[in-house]
Amino acid sequence: MRTMLSAFLCLATALISNLQPAVGQGDPSLYITPEDLPVRALDAREAFEALTPREKLYAHWMSEASWLGNLITFEQLSAESPGLLELIVGIGKQHPVALRKTATRLGVTDQELTWFEQYAARVLSNCGNYLSFGDTKFIPRLSADKFALIAAAADLLSDDVADGEDRGGEHGRLSRLFESIREPIYSLDPSVLSLGLGDSGVSAYYGDDVTADEIQLVAEFMKSRGMEAWNTRVFKEPDGTLVLAVASALERPPVPATFRNRSIRIQYGDHARALRMVVEALQEALCYTANDTESKMILSYIAHFNGGDIEDHKASQRYWVLDKGPAVETDLGFIETYRDPMGQRAEWEGFVAMVNKEQTRKFGKLVAKAPELIPLLPWGKAFEKDAFRKPDFTSLEVLTFASSGIPAGINIPNYDDIRQNFGFKNVSLGNVLRSRGPSKERISFLEEKDQELYRDLVGKSFEVQVGLHELLGHGSGKLFVEADDGTLNFDPTTVDPTTGKRVASWYKPGETWGSKFTTISSSYEECRAEAVGLYLGTDARVLAIFGHTGKDAKNVAYVNWLSMARAGLQALTFYDPSKNRWGQAHMMARFALLQVMLEAGSDLLRVYKDEKGDWFCALNADAIETKGRAAIGDFLTHLNVYKATANATAGRALYEKYTHPDARFLEIRDYVLAHRKPRHVWVQPVTDLTADGQVILREYPATWRGVIDSFVDRYEGLFD
Repeated sequence: MRTMLSAFLCLATALISNLQPAVGQGDPSLYITPEDLPVRALDAREAFEALTPREKLYAHWMSEASWLGNLITFEQLSAESPGLLELIVGIGKQHPVALRKTATRLGVTDQELTWFEQYAARVLSNCGNYLSFGDTKFIPRLSADKFALIAAAADLLSDDVADGEDRGGEHGRLSRLFESIREPIYSLDPSVLSLGLGDSGVSAYYGDDVTADEIQLVAEFMKSRGMEAWNTRVFKEPDGTLVLAVASALERPPVPATFRNRSIRIQYGDHARALRMVVEALQEALCYTANDTESKMILSYIAHFNGGDIEDHKASQRYWVLDKGPAVETDLGFIETYRDPMGQRAEWEGFVAMVNKEQTRKFGKLVAKAPELIPLLPWGKAFEKDAFRKPDFTSLEVLTFASSGIPAGINIPNYDDIRQNFGFKNVSLGNVLRSRGPSKERISFLEEKDQELYRDLVGKSFEVQVGLHELLGHGSGKLFVEADDGTLNFDPTTVDPTTGKRVASWYKPGETWGSKFTTISSSYEECRAEAVGLYLGTDARVLAIFGHTGKDAKNVAYVNWLSMARAGLQALTFYDPSKNRWGQAHMMARFALLQVMLEAGSDLLRVYKDEKGDWFCALNADAIETKGRAAIGDFLTHLNVYKATANATAGRALYEKYTHPDARFLEIRDYVLAHRKPRHVWVQPVTDLTADGQVILREYPATWRGVIDSFVDRYEGLFD
């Protein structure tokens, strides 16, 4: 656990108590939970009620498996996050009226209780005390002493106090739990303000004393053993032994090894408690599968979560890809690497959703046209997959998304060998896209002439961008690979369009996209997919698939490009100039695309400050098809070719060039921070079983308390 200088602690405490903004790295105003924290409710009622009783039971048990696995997400984030979950659930299960009355008697105001609810809702929605969209720490607005009193009030109302102890106060279970994590909850030491390694940040994927060089050593050891990092963590023992912890429900004898004169031990049983419960829920779900393919998928999940072998999870994903158009769509496991500072280890994710048949038909048209659209991409046939494997592309109504954030679309599995040789699925999350609702607020960075058009078409343009991003972005491109027997999956005489010479590099046995491009891999790939959306999003054939023709089509394309430029400016919130580091993969990608647009010339895009000091972006619609598309196409070609040929050196140099903000952008960053608005949190429904075995859906209001109540209903019994 990291400590702060006492002087800094006193200063920070005073600032927090008085809510006075400070200037500098530890400015509490940048990290205190905002009072205007918005909440969005995920509405899945209509789609859920359309399921048969058997389908509802399958959805229920897969939701149970997803949420039980979500306990792992807290364990993967920070040392204090699991305790925060237990603490908030323990406080939240007390009746709010009784809690307010007791806390008031102890000296807590209604305002302070509200601040607690805001912080609790944010912790629960982000699976810990670091933002999933930004990787930045956040702290409570109420003081630590008042937080302690709320825990004491909950203890006074509970039956959890041990025999022979005074009820509540410092002797209660929740009070003791709060005291054990009080310091890391409130710490604003520079070393804990964001996710990272060592003194530059926090990550529960690695021990505090594990270095980047040691992580690389473990990566090379794993490559020598044919292992992948998705479901692992790395720690170090006092004698210097590196421990590779593998997530598995079953513990088995450790495997000691020596690699390059360094002791390494493979240790199974990481996250064992959560995974045992996941397996139990999956065994229940197995009784309600719709077909043999789903049953094989569930059995592969069980094998993977029991034993920790990635090959079993890959088997589950092959069955998942084969399970075409199910009434209940679901996938779970260690999926996305966004929050790992090294870009290799994956966060738990589990989702359950129902198909929106009308919207899915629209995406089906895009899939059908994909073989005609892929050749329009700028990198040439040699850099595209040998055959397009037609995927499912469904619009889903999400019932459960158990992870630290909910995306608008998904393209998985993330295993390169499966995507390239077997296939993938695309998913657009319809009720997530609809959740924002109309807004009359003035839109930052947009000129007056664009305000109404943007409001009217941003939803439609985003639908087009998501569809292209997932299907033709993540779903396109080939990796040049050498097999174990030395055979190549490409013609070695292929010319690299970025050099005009034969390709000189490719993926050797044991190498993957993630292991080669490491820390930039997630953002780089998101940038490639976003660029595909821009590049093809001006094509009349594509726009017609989504129902846009004529002037409407041109306006949708314009708003899509304008939205990307605006997102690039907003992205500066997620850049830390003191560490020259980005905290969010997608926003880093959007800033890169903004830079590409600006580099194309002021007759395409101009960013300027008016006489009042406000910043705007002015996009020339007539130049998008000419200058804009050419610039994005050239950038996209380089991104794709460097990825295809495992040219991490050139890829990293290119990406760093376009993701480095200069002095002007740092000035804009100050403006963005001054006008920032908090990102919303989600409240999701909970499925439950009645006494006669029927599945019911519990819904919650879009309030901070609604978020807390939903997590209490999911997890209350786990901490007794």
